[in-house]
Amino acid sequence: MQTHPALARLGTESAFSVLARAADLQAQGRDIINLGIGQPDFPTPDNIVEAGIRALRDGHHGYTPARGILPLREAVAADIHARRGVEVSPDRILVMPGGKPTMFFAITMFGQPGAEIIYPDPGFPIYRSMVEYSGATPVPVSPREEDSFGYRAADILSRLTPRTRLLILNSPNNPTGGVMTREETNALVAGLEDRPDVAILSDEIYSRMLHGGREHVSLLGYPSLADRLIVLDGWSKTYAMTGWRLGYSVWPEALVDSAERLCVNCHSCVNAATQYAGIEALTGPQDAVDTMMRAFDGRRRLIVDLLNALPGVRCPDPGGAFYVFPNIEGTGLDGRTLQTRLLEEAGVAAIAGASFGETATGNIRFSYANSEDNIREAMGRMRELLA
Repeated sequence: MQTHPALARLGTESAFSVLARAADLQAQGRDIINLGIGQPDFPTPDNIVEAGIRALRDGHHGYTPARGILPLREAVAADIHARRGVEVSPDRILVMPGGKPTMFFAITMFGQPGAEIIYPDPGFPIYRSMVEYSGATPVPVSPREEDSFGYRAADILSRLTPRTRLLILNSPNNPTGGVMTREETNALVAGLEDRPDVAILSDEIYSRMLHGGREHVSLLGYPSLADRLIVLDGWSKTYAMTGWRLGYSVWPEALVDSAERLCVNCHSCVNAATQYAGIEALTGPQDAVDTMMRAFDGRRRLIVDLLNALPGVRCPDPGGAFYVFPNIEGTGLDGRTLQTRLLEEAGVAAIAGASFGETATGNIRFSYANSEDNIREAMGRMRELLA
């Protein structure tokens, strides 16, 4: 059979490969501590689960509008106003089956041969995968370890060329946990005002996962970007709903109809009961979310201290998400080698930095979405391995 050559340019997520290998080892009786996968170790809060069950019992079994049901889009708009201080019409909000469709649609809209798309490196691997699939040229921009991996506006603006069509941002960042400051965001927006032809995709999926007094500065708060800004967010991380496949995006008015048409061609609509669960997540009690965030913050402090106590390892303090991205060059190992040895010899799953970009071969990502006891045990095993 002959397939489209663009398929050969598609990448993947190494996290799922590591997860599969970890599962194989567990099936063989090995004790594996998984600090690789990026999902909360907490269950979905009970009130959200009950809302989904209630929706099924109430007969919400059919198709829904491609944009998502209006009560959910209204709840999203209200949440954006409450947390970001911005008024957004529900008509500009599309409910998606997770975060990736928004990436896919945005990159498809602007990616073509001859175009350039700026993306984070290190960053979520699907960005580069989709850019290459589209035929556009991927242009990486890298944060600096000395800034705790927070981006500098000047570094991003220096990558703009006449061929730039889309800029992808992610703060807080996966895999580094870096958070872009308000000062740098202001400078970036000021520079982008000179390039009205450049669209922006702002991935804000970790917007409520902040640590150490950091703040989330949403690009929705900048009116000068409103006509070309796409914002991605959702329920997976904040509400421990990774398997529910529920996300949303805010689109500029000029692109909403095109994005909706892509929804119709791609997935028709999002699972009906899941959308009612999403309403409850946003409008119901937030106690479970607050509990999760406090736990993540304590685990962050623990794993950073333990990593910095290891020989040859230095670990910046992440400002958000639930990842650390230590530099392990001082151990004499690269990230891929350490990933393999940690899993096969020590029973600890982690992801090599090179899985997130070409600039991170000397790093490795740990997710601290695991218990403090497991984090201590995993770091003890890593110490023994390095010794």
